[in-house]
Amino acid sequence: MKTVQISLNSIDKVKSFVNAISQFEFDFDLISGRYVIDAKSIMGIFSLDLSKPIDLAIHAESEVDEIMEALKPYLV
Repeated sequence: MKTVQISLNSIDKVKSFVNAISQFEFDFDLISGRYVIDAKSIMGIFSLDLSKPIDLAIHAESEVDEIMEALKPYLV
């Protein structure tokens, strides 16, 4: 598992983020304080405080380089 910080400070960023990670079969969790949300859930993401960076936990053993490439626009 790898954890990175991302910023999703607009509706368009949330939509494109979910589209980018949905192409991978692995699980992704967004962690904000004590809340853990499925990162592929748009409704779940909007329940978080998006004004500050959020931790993204990537549960992948392979394709990590491809995932990190897809996440570049969102990394803090």
